[in-house]
Amino acid sequence: MKNNSTPIAWGLRIVVAVLFIVSAIAKLYPSPYFAISTFEVKQLYPMGFSPEVAVFFSRTLIGIEMALGLLLLQNHWLKRFIIPATIVLLVVFIGHLSYETFISGNSGNCGCFGELIPMTPVEAIIKNVIAVGLLGYLNRLLPKGSDAPNFWVLTTVLFASILGIFMMAPIQPPAPEFTVSQPTVVPQDTTPVAIETPDTIAAPVAKTKVDTLATAKVVQAPKEPKKVSSGYANLFPTIDQGKKILCYFLPGCDHCRDAAKELTQMRKTNPSMPPISIIFMNEEADLIPKFFEETGATYPYQIIEIIPFWNQLGRGKDTPGVKYLWNGNEVKYWWGIDSNQFKPAELQTVLKKSYEELKKSNPKL
Repeated sequence: MKNNSTPIAWGLRIVVAVLFIVSAIAKLYPSPYFAISTFEVKQLYPMGFSPEVAVFFSRTLIGIEMALGLLLLQNHWLKRFIIPATIVLLVVFIGHLSYETFISGNSGNCGCFGELIPMTPVEAIIKNVIAVGLLGYLNRLLPKGSDAPNFWVLTTVLFASILGIFMMAPIQPPAPEFTVSQPTVVPQDTTPVAIETPDTIAAPVAKTKVDTLATAKVVQAPKEPKKVSSGYANLFPTIDQGKKILCYFLPGCDHCRDAAKELTQMRKTNPSMPPISIIFMNEEADLIPKFFEETGATYPYQIIEIIPFWNQLGRGKDTPGVKYLWNGNEVKYWWGIDSNQFKPAELQTVLKKSYEELKKSNPKL
């Protein structure tokens, strides 16, 4: 039994070990601090973790994943501790993912492999159930008394793995809600568009004598939302005045570049398009010049830190984010690359609607 099962047992150990090691490494992609911060905001904050606890829990969890993957490839306490501990961790993941699927549905990236390999919760549940089955079979294949007795190997690998994660992604001081990472000198929109005009233009005054009271009624300004603070005036001073488009982009995000290209095209074909401002995440900020080069226009922008960026984007939301604001009021918000993604036709339609039409669908205006 022992000789026949050895190749199979080693095959199972390698498969599950690679699964755990890749999962840990993927949570560090494309850069450790960015990936771990994203994991904290998207996965841990919704679970109730405070920012102070999340920074420690995230790095410890990734270190444990890495350690379990490595420890599955050695023989010390393998059957009595490592395999049971790995199964318990997988069962916890399955329970959490099942709850999230029941509450929020099977949508979005579960974060099991970070941003490297997006997986839905159901896909992750299936993957974890298979891994539990493989580990259960492996535990049966290993004979009793096959464990080597050195417990120090376990503790050394565990603490070295956790320490390694903390070293690769050091905990940084909490960033303020808006941390501008560039001088407050923003480039102006270079897209050739007409000068912005009011939404309604009064008819020319007739040369003949007219009833001034009647004329006043004709040119009366249309209704518009009451002016409120959007919270972005410290970045863009005129953002709460009239109609504006505010975007959340990552400089290296292909989907963000596509959305920016579509907005630029709309400005070229529609001179009354509202001014566009961009909030960039401070990740690969050196790519911003290339971003504007590819999208065909340069817009006013600011850069904020990773965690404040995700918080401002909104819980459960992803880039690219495009907001239509009117006097600081959020009229429409597009985000991500699924059902809520930005659609130029929808923006074109909502821009044509009057205040009364918009208020019917959005009573908060």
